[in-house]
Amino acid sequence: MAYKNLLTVLTALEGLEPTLRAAVELARREGAHLDVLCLGIDRTQAGYYYAGATVMLQQELIDRAKAEAEEIETKVREVLGSEDISWGVDAAVAQIGGLGAIVALRARFSDLVVLPQPYGEGRGQEDEAVVEAAMFDGQAPVLVLPEGGLGETLGKRIVVAWNQSSEALAAIRRALPMLKAADTVNIVVVDPPQHGPERSDPGGALSQMLARHGVRSEVSVLAKTMPKVSEVLKRHLRDQNADMLVMGAYGHSRFREAILGGATRAMLEGAEVPVFMAH
Repeated sequence: MAYKNLLTVLTALEGLEPTLRAAVELARREGAHLDVLCLGIDRTQAGYYYAGATVMLQQELIDRAKAEAEEIETKVREVLGSEDISWGVDAAVAQIGGLGAIVALRARFSDLVVLPQPYGEGRGQEDEAVVEAAMFDGQAPVLVLPEGGLGETLGKRIVVAWNQSSEALAAIRRALPMLKAADTVNIVVVDPPQHGPERSDPGGALSQMLARHGVRSEVSVLAKTMPKVSEVLKRHLRDQNADMLVMGAYGHSRFREAILGGATRAMLEGAEVPVFMAH
């Protein structure tokens, strides 16, 4: 399997080009078609406008969202017009509550969705909603980009976060084309349970499975020497000089992750390399 259908979703002009150019580069590398969805966010719903707001005000906000979508589309067409890849662009207006359906409809027919980091300065609720909609409702893997974009050597030195979960295994299976093409794959296991099914050989069964696909991997078993697993992973990524992380997403419910935080959110906040995720 290869990634022949790529999708990226853009919700703002600010920070548009790094994500778009990264998606273009990935499409070129994979010989894939790139679809770009330009979204204007309409917030005329409960929680975003005061009770008794006039119809004129609501229409003004809808028109503003439509104008934003058109501005994004114009910029995207300007950038893609000089590129030598197959591409398509669509613009739409979406409310936060209806964002999932619009994104999922396109993501479900995509092999990979390329998205900007959903947390940090300039990011809004819609960015997190897009990532979740693509993974959960669209059932597509997502490549989340840091501020620096793809980097110069995406997929050459990959770290795989392995915790024996079904989410992690789903991400690994979706990432197989990249894992097979990598120069090095490091399976990292942080603080494995003493009485788990892999207690005698953490990561061994996964390494064997990958070897049968032609993936050369090594296993690193790390102690949890820092308060959060995500901190251990980030340090390990730097130690390995990795250019991509593969991990399962949202082992807990999304509500619990949003309220209490979690490894998924912690990894995406301040991520220094692209993160390939699936659920």
